[in-house]
Amino acid sequence: MSATGMAAAERLLCASAELQEGGDGIRFSVMRHGVEEPAFVVRYRGTARAYINRCGHVPVELDWQEGKFFDLSGNFLICAVHGALYAPESGRCLGGRCSGRGLTSLVVVERDGNIYLKE
Repeated sequence: MSATGMAAAERLLCASAELQEGGDGIRFSVMRHGVEEPAFVVRYRGTARAYINRCGHVPVELDWQEGKFFDLSGNFLICAVHGALYAPESGRCLGGRCSGRGLTSLVVVERDGNIYLKE
């Protein structure tokens, strides 16, 4: 198969300007293993980061209000149900009831003023 035939498809998620540093995230959904799953994208340290919207402790969505993924400091992703903290740059569990289980990351790219999901 040629290199172009193997290129991943991209789906537009939002305009870059919609994601502010440590601010609200944008929710979307992805198909994984034949199941539609909630996901989100946020901006942290200037980079867009995307994850499946599921706590590492139990399968609940993280945001306490739609798009509210960061704690009050804007430095950590937090599960509103359990208070588990995650590193925004990696999804790694930092503490709380995530028991070392981090978030599942998704690949996004930022180009020409937009953020795209690599599918």
